[in-house]
Amino acid sequence: MQVAVFNTKPYDRQFLTAANQTHRHELTFLEPRLNRATSLLAHGFPAVCVFINDVLDRPTLEVLKAGGTQFIATRSAGFNHIDLKTAAELDFAVVRVPAYSPYAVADHTVGLMLSLNRKIHRAYNRVREGNFSIEGLMGFDLHSATVGVVGTGKIGALVAKALHGMGCRLLGFDPYPNPDCLALGMDYLPLPELLRQSDIVTLHCPLTPESHHLIGEETIAHLKPGAMLINTSRGALIDTQAAIDGLKSGQIGYLGLDVYEQEEALFFENLSEEVIADDVFQRLLTFPNVLITSHQAFFTRNALINIAETTLANLTDLAAGRPCPNAIAAR
Repeated sequence: MQVAVFNTKPYDRQFLTAANQTHRHELTFLEPRLNRATSLLAHGFPAVCVFINDVLDRPTLEVLKAGGTQFIATRSAGFNHIDLKTAAELDFAVVRVPAYSPYAVADHTVGLMLSLNRKIHRAYNRVREGNFSIEGLMGFDLHSATVGVVGTGKIGALVAKALHGMGCRLLGFDPYPNPDCLALGMDYLPLPELLRQSDIVTLHCPLTPESHHLIGEETIAHLKPGAMLINTSRGALIDTQAAIDGLKSGQIGYLGLDVYEQEEALFFENLSEEVIADDVFQRLLTFPNVLITSHQAFFTRNALINIAETTLANLTDLAAGRPCPNAIAAR
């Protein structure tokens, strides 16, 4: 099947090409992100392959449909970048990669906690400049710290398991308690109570209309003063302006982000020679207790192999007219 692969980087080409040796699709790699302006590039392709910062809204989907596209394969677990209602109206089949490497994201989450707590990123810069003072680099023992895990699916459960091994007390918030987390001794609480008790809060829930700005002005007020907040899930779970206000007041003592609600204009691109016009993001960078990475939590060799293999297997199912286990139902 002919597939237009949008928003590709060298690593996408490398891993998708390797995985395609057994599937034999005709892959055309395109650097631009898919949106209304670039959607004509997919004209004549039965399938498009997209990523999280592509925009598959109604105008884009209508152009794809007019151009003969029938299948949409997102090489991600999340799918909030796709208008599923319109996709269903236009009779698109949409597939995803539900689990590529929960270990990758869990590892990065704990890494952000450790780096923020022990100020490793700041110490690294100091030593490179010949400054060997440790003033201002004091952290706290993770052993006996209380960690609130918001969303205890596969990734949240792996984070909890790692922190349990470090001697942390675990709290959880999820409408569906995970037996694996309960076995670790996790106590499930309402969100406000979890926030009040937690030294560290880490977010691992999907972005839905209900979870949009889950952490905002009201919920930040419930945080234990000086608590650490980590987000490696979806940027819009946090109201960024409210988080900035929380940092300024000291209500948030540490903030670790691998995602940002306006990241599509920034992340995955080299903007080192440009002026970043996003004033909110620039304000975040001024805080010494904020650590931001560029949506790289998923980025391990293991994950990229799984993403490529699953994406191409999904496309093979679609091409053969078989039911695909990773199909996304319309909402």
